Amino acid sequence: MEVVGDLDSKIELLLSVEKQMRLAGDIAGTKKAVTDILQLCFEARAWKTLNDQIALLAKRRGQLKQAVTAMVQQAMQYIDETPDLESKIELIKTLNSVSAGKIYVEIERARLIKKLAKIKEEQGQIAEAADLMQEIAVRLCLDRQDYVRAQILSRKISPKVFDVDTSKEKKKPKEGDNVVEEAPADIPSLLELKRIYYELMIRYYSHSNDYLEICRCYKSIYEIPSVKEDQTQWIPVLRKICWYLVLSPYDPMQSSLLNSTLEDKNLSEIPHFRLLLKQLVTMEVVQWTALWNTFNNEFENEKNMLGGGLGDKAAEDLRQRNILVVSKYYSRITLKRLAELLCFSVQEAEKHLSDMVVSKALVAKIDRPMGIVCFQIAKDSNDILNSWSMNLEKLLDLVEKSCHQIHKETMVHKAAALKV
Repeated sequence: MEVVGDLDSKIELLLSVEKQMRLAGDIAGTKKAVTDILQLCFEARAWKTLNDQIALLAKRRGQLKQAVTAMVQQAMQYIDETPDLESKIELIKTLNSVSAGKIYVEIERARLIKKLAKIKEEQGQIAEAADLMQEIAVRLCLDRQDYVRAQILSRKISPKVFDVDTSKEKKKPKEGDNVVEEAPADIPSLLELKRIYYELMIRYYSHSNDYLEICRCYKSIYEIPSVKEDQTQWIPVLRKICWYLVLSPYDPMQSSLLNSTLEDKNLSEIPHFRLLLKQLVTMEVVQWTALWNTFNNEFENEKNMLGGGLGDKAAEDLRQRNILVVSKYYSRITLKRLAELLCFSVQEAEKHLSDMVVSKALVAKIDRPMGIVCFQIAKDSNDILNSWSMNLEKLLDLVEKSCHQIHKETMVHKAAALKV
């Protein structure tokens, strides 16, 4: 009883110190006070008191983020020192509840959930372990086809993290800064994690057939040094980049990726794909049937193409691109001629054109009785009035110039007549 009473009195003393430091905004002093409280509980092996103090300190009014981070990191070191499994689970659950909803201890929370899931798995509670891991694992969400949760989790990961130069020396943290603990030895390197992340994102985007985003993911994998240095790795990735560029609907982002890929020197190693991209980069109508006959074998040999039915999808997207090309060269065109250019029947050409107008990818009007398509932007009344005003202004300028020229010629003739 004396030991417990002594522990309680020491904790009370440190709690008053912590309150003074916290209210004064002293980050270093607050961190030291909370870690000292945890250390006292640990040394006394008072696990219940430890859990209670962690919950209490985290809930104190105006508690500093740095103090909560230091407390969670300190308590995580005690998990493996717990005397039994029940105490270990209780400590992990306490830390989970403390770190829930706090972005500044999200890494620690992920590691805690992983430890708890591993314990549940060893106990044979597979469903509970899967539910726990689903909160932090994009892969499990994809396996369960929970694409909404997978998207939410993927947005918590900033791709900029993968571009950090690990060769540079880390700056010494200033006093009061949060210090992220080094990853355990069993965690893959940053570049390996980058590849895993983008492979999972490819699975996610393949669900919605977002080929442009899939292409961007492959582009990021292609930029990994270990991939770019190994020809056996980068050739398949570059081939997939080319195919998904073909499949992607035409827009500025696709055009930018297309041009940057064409400038890649490695593309000379696969000349068929260079020819394929060159046909797309020019603003000319591409005959799909001739293109598909040329590259059909290459496409069939491609492995692990996600999405299924890509031949039909590629044809549809390419023909949509052809419609956009036609709209740049024609203001009006007959449906029959448009169908000939697109290798469609008249009904199919009308259907695809209508779909593009509905999706606002194109502005067009179809005169069905006359069979004429008009590619003109619809103008509102203000635009029409402004156009008339400008035309009238130009007309008056021309009349004034004409009058001036007539007056000038008259004066010249009169002067010539006087001389005679």
